[in-house]
Amino acid sequence: MTVLILATVLLIVYWTIEYRLHTKNVLSIPIRIHVNGTRGKSSVTRLIAAGLRAGGKKTVAKITGTLPRVVLPDGREAAIIRLQGANIIEQKYIFRHAVSHKPDAIVIECMAVNPVFQYLTERKFIRSTIGVITNSRPDHLDLMGSTVQSVTMCLSNTIPPHGVCYTAEHDHFSLLAKRAKSFDCRIHRVRPEGELIVWPNGKQEKKSKTHIIVTEEELAAFQYIEHKENVQLALAVCAEVGIPRDVALKGMQKANPDPGALKKYRIEDGGKTIQFYNIFAANDPQSTVSVINMITGHLKGVEKIIVINNRADRLYRAHQLVDAVKNLDYSYILLTGEIADKVETYALQNGVPREKLFSLGEPLTEVIYQKVLELTKTEAHVMGIGNMAGRIKYGAQIVAHFKHKMNVNHKRSRM
Repeated sequence: MTVLILATVLLIVYWTIEYRLHTKNVLSIPIRIHVNGTRGKSSVTRLIAAGLRAGGKKTVAKITGTLPRVVLPDGREAAIIRLQGANIIEQKYIFRHAVSHKPDAIVIECMAVNPVFQYLTERKFIRSTIGVITNSRPDHLDLMGSTVQSVTMCLSNTIPPHGVCYTAEHDHFSLLAKRAKSFDCRIHRVRPEGELIVWPNGKQEKKSKTHIIVTEEELAAFQYIEHKENVQLALAVCAEVGIPRDVALKGMQKANPDPGALKKYRIEDGGKTIQFYNIFAANDPQSTVSVINMITGHLKGVEKIIVINNRADRLYRAHQLVDAVKNLDYSYILLTGEIADKVETYALQNGVPREKLFSLGEPLTEVIYQKVLELTKTEAHVMGIGNMAGRIKYGAQIVAHFKHKMNVNHKRSRM
């Protein structure tokens, strides 16, 4: 019994010392930006960090996204190796590493889904000076509640008390504004035409913020397909820190994209044209449908092929994606991943025509490419959706294969 009591006391002393050291590390970084939201967190984290670096702020960024990364002040990236899966304690070690660079700012993506862990991450691990909530959409409903309103309330747990918060969320902004008021936090809603500011006392004041308006020409300068609202949100945060718009935007345009960023790979093969889009990062139904419509909604007379990759622990999400895309204008749906057979059964039971559905499982990725080529008459737009990761990161393998085909195609065309 004495040993147990002694061990408990020692643990309490150890945790107390660790927490004080962590708090010291946190407060040594004057600008702390915590990025939360349903979609776009990784991209917005990278964009903000790039804008701050371009503006002369020594910045460390941590991305949880498709592949966990730490972005160093010089723009180099270091992989985060997890031996036992994701854990919010990881944020403590990120700060411990970050302070060795003596940064002016840290931009850190929220890695928590559970609402309690989101609260703890903000209040105990990050203590942000600027909060960011990209948007609120129906995702992780098993942990965050059955409605978008409950998801919004969960995300609001990272609003910084007595700080400032930026969001591009429109439909449920009022919920965020009420939470911000209770935290004495100034909240900004970023919109394409300007910015609506809600002060802690609830008074609303509309101000023109032309510096956040982004043109199509400016978006075209990115290496990948970036969403306008992500750039606008990042520009607004950089302006809060004092970075000029043009300086921040140029830095963002030069930054490395997240591995899950929306990209297009064009392949010419046997007189056929295949354009493959990596949409795996947008794996909640609303975001997925929005991106698919943006890419192919205006196209006529071409094959539109949707590849849904799934993993064994995300069957519910696979069902959601089937329900989301079954009413779209598509030519074929290819099912890949760990439980393609189960998803096939669900799809057939819920109205997807047998002749438009192919369950492929996890073959060599060349098999998927050849199936796409077989289904293509002259031109096909292929959209990879669902889960990028999984037991063998099969979604990432699919993307890598189509990218390889594009690179081989380019080499042949130059010969």
